[in-house]
Amino acid sequence: MKPVVVIVGPPGAGKSTVAEELAARLGVTVRDTDADIEAETGTSVQDVFIDHGEAHFRALEEEAVARALDEHDGVVALGGGAVLSDRTRKRLRDHRVIFLDVGLTQAVRRVGLGTGRPLLLGNVRAQLKQLMDAREVLYREVADLTVLTDDLDPSQVADQAAAFLEGSP
Repeated sequence: MKPVVVIVGPPGAGKSTVAEELAARLGVTVRDTDADIEAETGTSVQDVFIDHGEAHFRALEEEAVARALDEHDGVVALGGGAVLSDRTRKRLRDHRVIFLDVGLTQAVRRVGLGTGRPLLLGNVRAQLKQLMDAREVLYREVADLTVLTDDLDPSQVADQAAAFLEGSP
């Protein structure tokens, strides 16, 4: 079993929304690894970070991604930091991966300044820029297609993703 496609990208790129739209078009289901972690732990991603720290969360995330890649045959949306794991990046080599890229201004607008995202506490814009700059090379490393989402609605992003999937083996 193998996912139809895996969606990666930073906060605010629209991974979950686009994954839902794309899955509906393809007639498959969506699996979101952040939701898997929340279901497994019985708490929010934010609370896992706060109560147990980022290292604990990343270990849970790596396991959740591995399970999703092994068990799910639909669309898989990864958390924004999943690509930080070397193991995860190696696992993604055998999958079709779409990187949803987003500019800083649009990401801040979508995430909001009163965000509940643990890595964006404080100056959201500065934190988001630092996070995006550090991860961009990793997203590009695993991606088979990059879609800049700034001026697109989720349906338009799904159009590009579907066209890519129709043309790829």
